[in-house]
Amino acid sequence: MTEGLLFVLAEPGRVPEAEFHDWYDNEHAPARLAVPGIRTGYRYRALDGLRPGWLAWYELDLAALEGPEYARARRRSPREQLVVERLDVLDRRVYEQTDDAGERTNGPFVIVSVALSTTDEPGLNAWYREEHVPLLHAIPGWRRTRRYRRKQGSGPDLLAFHEIDSTELFELPAYRAATSTPRREAVMEKVTARERRIFGFHNSAART
Repeated sequence: MTEGLLFVLAEPGRVPEAEFHDWYDNEHAPARLAVPGIRTGYRYRALDGLRPGWLAWYELDLAALEGPEYARARRRSPREQLVVERLDVLDRRVYEQTDDAGERTNGPFVIVSVALSTTDEPGLNAWYREEHVPLLHAIPGWRRTRRYRRKQGSGPDLLAFHEIDSTELFELPAYRAATSTPRREAVMEKVTARERRIFGFHNSAART
């Protein structure tokens, strides 16, 4: 099994919020969670004031996305087509997991997603593994960090997906120290694209 992440950013646009949630919770997400190999799905709302304002993510075996069941799930009903046509953003990305540090949490938790592209991927990976993740995980409330490589979709090549207790952690001296080291500055000089987002829990579902 190859552990993966389906990561979908959405902005309702002309779709009323009640209709957006009804479609997602009662049609779109259940169709995906019925696919063998897609284990859990979560919906999160932006806490950073940025757009797109919604994130849905699914933990899965990447092979699930290549099977006939998923192909059927992606065939849009007339209702779904009408919703999708009115969305301002529907940004679908697929990632392959490359690292997992920390503890599995039951949540709800805050998600910090940091996507990067770099001209020195080995240096970036070594910094994460040797310095950055250990410093972050020394902060009480910093629960888990998973890292991924983008396989499909847009955006930077590499994703760090952090689970934390609260955005209050960003005010701690230990966080400021972890994000201001000389090694971090050297690594960031070679970063060519960066996206940082913060999301709070909205709802979840498990495969039945």
